[in-house]
Amino acid sequence: MSKLVVFSFLGGDLNQGFPVVTAQLWSHNQFVPVKLTGSLPPAPELSELYRRWQLLYAAVHQRLGSNNQRIKVHSQDITNISVNDFDEVCQQLQTNINAWLKFDSFQNIERQLRTLLSQDDEIRVIIETNIVLLHRLPWHLWHFFEDYPKAELALSNHEYESPQLLQKSPTGKVKILAVLGNRVGIDIDKDASLLQGLTDAKTTFLIEPTRQILDEYLWNQDWDILFFAGHSTSLADGEIGEICINQTESLAISQLKHALKTAIRRGLKLAIFNSCDGISLGRNLADLNIPQMIVMREGVPDLIAQEFLKNFLTAFADSKPFYLAVREARERLQGLSLGFALLGRYSLDMRLVCSWESDYLVGAIALI
Repeated sequence: MSKLVVFSFLGGDLNQGFPVVTAQLWSHNQFVPVKLTGSLPPAPELSELYRRWQLLYAAVHQRLGSNNQRIKVHSQDITNISVNDFDEVCQQLQTNINAWLKFDSFQNIERQLRTLLSQDDEIRVIIETNIVLLHRLPWHLWHFFEDYPKAELALSNHEYESPQLLQKSPTGKVKILAVLGNRVGIDIDKDASLLQGLTDAKTTFLIEPTRQILDEYLWNQDWDILFFAGHSTSLADGEIGEICINQTESLAISQLKHALKTAIRRGLKLAIFNSCDGISLGRNLADLNIPQMIVMREGVPDLIAQEFLKNFLTAFADSKPFYLAVREARERLQGLSLGFALLGRYSLDMRLVCSWESDYLVGAIALI
């Protein structure tokens, strides 16, 4: 059975703690949720651990020596780092997150949820918060997800609304607008070939388009999926997301606001950004109430980005539910070599997803 669990973090931050945390459990065709309330204590050490994790993550990227990587390295103050050093910090972060979530008041929520959930349930777990750092934390490392193999994570802003959709008849093949942006230093031809291999989709490619061309395609045609590969970045402490559409132009999501809102009204259901540091892209797109999206929490090597995309498209095309397709694609990264598997596990695992089911809207961000 399909279940939806929405955790809301209301007031507070990691330094002060969260005096009110609510959890709402929705079941299929249920109009009134089960609502539970708890709290979480201050956890300032998570902020410092995450900062160190980011520095080591970039340093390991640099040490692995990948020529093609969707990551910007800012690790001048850390040298001589090994994969083992990075793994140790990863374990510390996982341990601290789980210790924090074992706080008695929050544990009371979890215990009650477990009495209402089955291991066979398909469970969408959404963390609802406006705090950027909470969006960046690797929530997928919570032990809860080990016990529920069909559960998957998404993140959400607090405020959202259902867009007004135009009524259109089904057209058959899925229509994909694939924007291949600035490719300097990365290999995005593999992304293109994966999309070209989809038999039930019609993909239109825009290669390093100008802003005007991209705007026109979003305004004037109907799309089911928007795909972007290239460089992107988060500015203003994660509040502003930019994509590099060609070698000279970068656009903030706000500069495409009207075109994207029109595309959403015309049926745009999913946005995939296979580009680095996409946390703010997810936050900005969530404000437009796009149904679903996948973005990268951090930058990753081309190999990781391409393997994730391949595995996700394969699982999704095989009729697996969206959330389960994402989880399967992420977990299959474990088969890569040790260094790349660690990078994939601790960066690509987290994603921002906007999603709604039936009449209940969850404006969410989700990130790979």
